[in-house]
Amino acid sequence: MVEWHVPALGHEEHVWHIADGDYVSRSQRMKGKGPYESVVPIALRDLDVNLPSALGTVIDEASQALARFDAYALWKLGEQVQSLGPMSAVLLRTEATSSSQIEHLTVGAKNLALELLDEGDSQNAQIVIGNVRAMESALEFSGDMTQENLLRMHKALLSAQPGWDEYAGKFREQLVWVGASSNSPRGASFVAPQPELVQPAIDDLLTFLRRDDIPVLAQAALAHAQFETIHPFADGNGRTGRALIHAVLRSKGLAAHLVPPVSAGLLRAANTYFDALTAFREGNAAPLIAVFAEASLFAAQSGIDLIDRLDGQIEAAKTALRGTRRDAAVWKVLPYLIAQPVINSQYLRSTIGLSKPQAERALRALADADILTPRNTAKRNIVWEHRGILDVLDGYASSLRRQ
Repeated sequence: MVEWHVPALGHEEHVWHIADGDYVSRSQRMKGKGPYESVVPIALRDLDVNLPSALGTVIDEASQALARFDAYALWKLGEQVQSLGPMSAVLLRTEATSSSQIEHLTVGAKNLALELLDEGDSQNAQIVIGNVRAMESALEFSGDMTQENLLRMHKALLSAQPGWDEYAGKFREQLVWVGASSNSPRGASFVAPQPELVQPAIDDLLTFLRRDDIPVLAQAALAHAQFETIHPFADGNGRTGRALIHAVLRSKGLAAHLVPPVSAGLLRAANTYFDALTAFREGNAAPLIAVFAEASLFAAQSGIDLIDRLDGQIEAAKTALRGTRRDAAVWKVLPYLIAQPVINSQYLRSTIGLSKPQAERALRALADADILTPRNTAKRNIVWEHRGILDVLDGYASSLRRQ
């Protein structure tokens, strides 16, 4: 198997003390106190990125696939992709959902749509909405990759997570680790850098991102792995780090119009993805490059398929509405069903700008054509859903099958 050697992480030894006031058993206290090692990140800013030819080939193929996906979206959707239009929005939310699912935060398309409509009661949906906001912030961050915008991205994510407000948008001031014990880093599978190393490591990462002599997809992969190694936040590092991937792809023009579902590709091979992060930290970046190339190939093809299936639902709706006046408000509503397949009258008024009578007539026309079905029996504020679009989105999510 091809290897690509980069400097391995350093380590430094420290001693952990459990405070006398912490409620732990005597045996836990004895096991938890004592020496441990935390990692020291490598410097990326001047890293010699000279990919072996085999890795260069797979990165080129994956990059071309992402470019084709972006061009296909522009051809298929036209001006709609110039802003966060309905198809752009649903792909972004699909990516945010997949990224969250890597960390076992799962939510169905209906619950996510209900939460966006302020009609939901799912805590997971609230957290995933935070990831959607972080992805949106990442696209803004792409135009100006500064520390301030990175912190803004994290704040958008963690502000939606109950109990974490005080940590949102701030670098951590405590040690964090990945392991079974919450009381001690001893025996943890990964102990992040000491808090005082976070700021210089982030400065180095942002300098690396300003380089333009590296294949974009390889740069995104390395930046992501380095970010996960720095682990700069108290929580939300994985989701923020995967949002960072899209900031890089957008900034460098590889995915200029839509968000390709790269996290969906990583989710399909989650164990391989985690193993690749470990290999990078041990000094072999080849598995990281390979897993990102594979995820991007999947993202490009599955993204095109998803666009086609969603567009097919809208085309079927247009056929069902044949004979409806071309100036009827219902035609304005159809594209929005892609991003928001659960709607009510208030949504049409606030989002599309319809009057109340226009909104009610549009909903009635969609219901009469069997395009929308009611999900409640209320006489007022009826919530309607497009079952076909929800099935497409849920079918895509279930096909990923996290390892």
